[in-house]
Amino acid sequence: MGLVGIIVALALLIWLAYRGWSILLLAPAAALLASAFAREPLLAHWTQTFMGNASKFLAQFFPLFLLGALFGKLMDDSGSVKAIAQTMTETLGPNRAILAVILAGAAVTYGGVSLFVAFFVLAPMALELFRAADIPRRLIPAAIALGTSTFTMSALPGTPAIQNAIPMPFFGTTPFAAPGLGIVASAIMLGFGLWWLGREERKARHFGEGFGVLDGEDLSAVADDQFIRERATLAREFDPAEMHHGQQAETLPPIWIAALPLIVVVLVNLVMALIVLPALDFDFLEEEQWGGTSIRAVGGVWSVAVALATATLVLVILNRGRLLNLRASMDAGANASVLPALSVASLVGFGAVVAALPAFAVVRDWVLSIGGGVLVSLTVATNVLAALTGSASGGLTIALDALGETYMGLAAAQGIHPDLLHRVAVIGAGTLDSLPHNGAVVSLLAVCGSTHRESYRDIVVVCIFGAMIALVAVIILGTLFGSF
Repeated sequence: MGLVGIIVALALLIWLAYRGWSILLLAPAAALLASAFAREPLLAHWTQTFMGNASKFLAQFFPLFLLGALFGKLMDDSGSVKAIAQTMTETLGPNRAILAVILAGAAVTYGGVSLFVAFFVLAPMALELFRAADIPRRLIPAAIALGTSTFTMSALPGTPAIQNAIPMPFFGTTPFAAPGLGIVASAIMLGFGLWWLGREERKARHFGEGFGVLDGEDLSAVADDQFIRERATLAREFDPAEMHHGQQAETLPPIWIAALPLIVVVLVNLVMALIVLPALDFDFLEEEQWGGTSIRAVGGVWSVAVALATATLVLVILNRGRLLNLRASMDAGANASVLPALSVASLVGFGAVVAALPAFAVVRDWVLSIGGGVLVSLTVATNVLAALTGSASGGLTIALDALGETYMGLAAAQGIHPDLLHRVAVIGAGTLDSLPHNGAVVSLLAVCGSTHRESYRDIVVVCIFGAMIALVAVIILGTLFGSF
């Protein structure tokens, strides 16, 4: 009955979440249902297991949710994101419209701008650019997704995406884990996606398919859609409801001012992770008052947090005159982090309850018995959980909470470097999370004025197939040559 309870609870969680119910209600309810089937103490699991693990996730990662959302909102209100996207599109022009949209998305998200901020800025520009180039608008969501939701989220070394931060406390790694493999995976994802979208553009021109018709719907209203909000906040780290709060700059900054904070994020992250923190003595962290931890467990999060905080300070100093209502923009950024953080934490709490049930031993043994070794087993675990939850960060945390210590032990016995585990886990979580029920997919289609029927096939190819090919390549290279 315990295994049946896990399956029923997970099925209800997925179904009701897909219908727009709040995960803040669904996750504890599903956890209690699974506990009831297993005849486990309900209140103890709710207050001790569920809330204990949800609060642990918040304690580890809320600073990144907060700083990431704040930085993204200030980049948007200062006009910096728009300036970067506009410069990219003007430089490459309509003849390279697809490449311009992809690179603009990659630049801002690798620099730390929240995904939904990028969506709302890039979509209107992409619509105009594709219209001028007479490229089918059905390709816009895939172009934006390729630039914002693939290699800059899971593969590029040092990316400040929350998905890249989650494995760090479990494996004692940094944001730059397995940089060579990350670059190889990024090149595969980008190259495969460009090939596919270029192929689709050529086919469309051959058959005379142009831009198409876009109805007069106000796409800015998407941010206020409650259904999309519930889905979006589970998928990424920014609450779309805060997009219209604050005040937009009346003039755009010069490109060097717009881009400098993004460069600061990357450079400070690199210096903190590889130079500053390793050179300092943090033995005091082993004391009970600091949680009995180590710099390996917290250093990665500290690196990203300092990088985002420094970049935010630089951004405010450079754009103080353009941030017309700084307090309102900062409030909106801070508020935008709360619901996503709590939503993912609730998923983590649900996963912790399931992992604590006796029947979960069957699931654990099955996952660990999968042929191909530790890397393949880890890939399956992160893929399946990200697919089921519709959240790369939620699925990844659940998998590592339940099995991270086991994978570390097996990897140590087999001589597998933790950096390789890190990169495989992150790329694995960023593949099947792009299924139709994923909040980022639903939101992106809505922002672009498109539908699953029109555009989802191309999203599947560039976000799932491309990532799968890159993941297989990383596993093969990692197995043959280790982490590099």
